[in-house]
This record gives sequence, C-alpha cells and structure tokens, in this order.
Amino acid sequence: MTEILHIDASARPGLAGIDPHGSHTRRLTHEFIQRWRAQRPDDTVRYRDVGLQPPAPVDAAWVEAEFTPAAARTPAMEAAIADSNALVEELVAADLLVLGVPLYNFSMPSAFKAWIDSIVRLGRTCDFRPENPPLERYVPLLVDKPRSVVLLSARGGHGLDPGGPFAHMNHLEASVRTAFHFIGITDIHTVAIEHQEDGGELLDASVRMAMAQTLNLADQLAARPLGQQAMAQTG
Repeated sequence: MTEILHIDASARPGLAGIDPHGSHTRRLTHEFIQRWRAQRPDDTVRYRDVGLQPPAPVDAAWVEAEFTPAAARTPAMEAAIADSNALVEELVAADLLVLGVPLYNFSMPSAFKAWIDSIVRLGRTCDFRPENPPLERYVPLLVDKPRSVVLLSARGGHGLDPGGPFAHMNHLEASVRTAFHFIGITDIHTVAIEHQEDGGELLDASVRMAMAQTLNLADQLAARPLGQQAMAQTG
C-alpha cells in the first residue's frame, strides 16, 4: 500500500474552474488525487494545507533547539521543534508527495519555504559527516526506500519551462529539486499551468494541457513501482 502526502501551498482557497478565484494548483492536485484513488482506493492520503495554515518560520528558538543534542534539549526546546518533527514524520512515512505549489515572484510561496525549512533537518533527513571527503560531507538520509515527488504548479507568465525564453526566471522548480535531492529524493515530476496573466484562450489551452498531463502522470505512477523513472516525464 502506498502512502501519499498531499500538500497545497496556494494562498487561494477553492479550486479554479469550480470556486470563484479558486487555485489552479489546488485543482491540479485535487484531480491527481481523485484519479489515483479511482485506481488505488486502498492507498492512504495524508493532507496538509500549508497555504492556509503555514508552518511557523524558523526563529532563534528553533535554531537553538535544532543544534542542541537531543539528550540535552529542554522541554522548551522540544516544544520549539515539535511541529517540525511532525512534518518530518509525515515526510518520512510518505512514498509519494503530491505538491501544489504556485510560482510567486520567481520562486515558491513563503509558506512552502517554511515547510522546506522544517523538513531539511540534520540527523533526520540529511546528515553532516566531517570525516568524509569535502564533496561527500552532506549525506542524504531519505534513501531508505523509493520516494517520488509530483510538483504541480501555476504561473502568471509563460515560457518558464526548461528551454523557454524566461526559464532563467523560474527558481521554483530548481529550488524544489535541490532541496529534495539534498535529502535523497530524486524522482521528481513536474506539470505547470501558464498564461494566468494573459487569460482567455491562452490560459484555457494551458489548463487543458496541464490537466491532461496531470491525469496521465497519475496513471503512469499508479501503474509502476514508485521510485522507478517513468517512461516519459512531463516538462
């Protein structure tokens, strides 16, 4: 049985095309999960909405607790990282992460960055081993089982896919890949809606294409052992 961690990071509630001013990324993750459940109803889906209920950002108390050995932490220190520990446990348990993350001003929403900061943890999801050669001192720890990531995004502009004229302005996907590679998750698939600022047929066509890619990706991943590269990945 597969355990899915479904995260939405949009500041918009509701689903585009259904609710007024609804989120395109929430619509994509919703459709992905519905498609998956239709094929694999016994799999577990854990949901977290970091867009509407963001994790607390890293502060001085969090840093002090994180870099204090576990045996020496005070109750106040344990409380400072309790929420982060819960987020890490959800991640560790997951086989598949379905992430709805819009592109905000060239990168990720602050709420999703707070989630990333909470789950990239020394001794939990990565390690630092000074005895190793310089290029091998950071060691990913989430290599204990295959895990896959589906990143479903939406952008106001266009041409931000690899090879596009504005690809250099898309720091969202690069940042997500970097963070997950760092902790040991390398099977990452992306789909994005573009042309939100243009609207009209350009947006409608992009939505149709992204929806088809999302459903196709759900079919591909549901049909194969997770962690194996799909025969075709979306851009």
